Formats: sequence, structure tokens, C-alpha cells
Amino acid sequence: MAKLYFRYGAMNSGKSTALLQTAFNYEERGHRVLLAKPAIDTKGAEAIASRLGMTRAVDFLIGPDDRPREQFLAGIGAASAGVDPDSPQHASCLLVDEAQFCTAAQIDELFQIAVLDDVPVLCYGIRTDFQTVAFPGSRRLLEIAHSIEELKTICRCGRKAVFNGRLVDGEFTFDGDQVAIDGERVAYESLCGLCYLRESDGRLASQL
Repeated sequence: MAKLYFRYGAMNSGKSTALLQTAFNYEERGHRVLLAKPAIDTKGAEAIASRLGMTRAVDFLIGPDDRPREQFLAGIGAASAGVDPDSPQHASCLLVDEAQFCTAAQIDELFQIAVLDDVPVLCYGIRTDFQTVAFPGSRRLLEIAHSIEELKTICRCGRKAVFNGRLVDGEFTFDGDQVAIDGERVAYESLCGLCYLRESDGRLASQL
């Protein structure tokens, strides 16, 4: 039986780069992979964009009401269960970037792809938002993924970064919607617990 994987990390921990490297590794050995990401992630449009400059178009975008298992099966043309591995319809894995933006129900469908269709699903994303609150997709992945792995990065001070600070026009903010894609005005910085508390005046989400 294939597995559902969750590889998470703070911003700038190389999640998209790792995903693209995984796709390359599969394809270098003659395997077919499918790539997807939630449509709400407008950075890179219909492509996965690494901060190192690598990009690759996705096979499908997951909208808020979409059914990713149906999209996956449509993408390969047939259910992978029972399909000859040498068939061009067979897929060796599904790679999902920015998985935190999926709904809990969509994560359940990714689990079904792994278990019912016997295709590994590798999800990459961040665990919590700028207020240290778990995203719905990440929460569900932490609940049901077969394998959970942290991708590490460092804070400005050199400690391990675990939180994501949001900056608007260069200033840290701790109010606002959970989702704000980084762009011209919005940016994010990976912070350790100590630096996060310093920037937030010593408070966490429950106190803000």
C-alpha cells in the first residue's frame, strides 16, 4: 500500500525545491509524476515556483470546491489500481505543493489516492500561519499522514526557525486574514520562537 506523506517546514526551508527535485528523481528513472497545488496560491500562476528560481507547470490546480482524487484520476486517464506499471497511464506519484491551503476534505481525498489507488502522495507545505495557528490542510495532514517529516531552516539569529512572521510594507503584523500570498506588499520571514516572541511583544496567537 502506498502512503500519504507530509513534508513541512517554515518559510524558506526549501519545500518547493525539494518537491521539484523529487519530481526530477522520479522522471530521471523513467517514472511518470503528476504535480498539483491549490489555486489560491497565485505565486507562480499555474506553476510551482521555487525561491531558487526553478519553476514547473502543474498538471492541475485544486480549487476550493474541487475533488483532487477525481482530478488525479482524470489526469492519468484511469485509476492507477490495477494499471500496468509500464502503461503511459500509470502514475508513480502525486506531488502537491502548498498543501496547507487544501481543505480537510481534500486531504482526505489525497489519502484515498494513496490507499485506494496505491499511488504515493507527497504533500509539501507549512504547518502554521503567521499567528501560529494551524492551517486546515496541515492540521488534517498531521492527523492522517502515514509519514511526517520536517524540512529545517534557520532564523535570522541562527536558531532553528519554526514560525512564519508576516511583514506588510516591511513591518511585522499579527492581525489579518489567515491567507495572504507574498508579493509586492506582503512578505514572510522564518523565525525561531524567541525572535517571534520579540516581534510580537511576547505574545502568541491566543493572546493577540
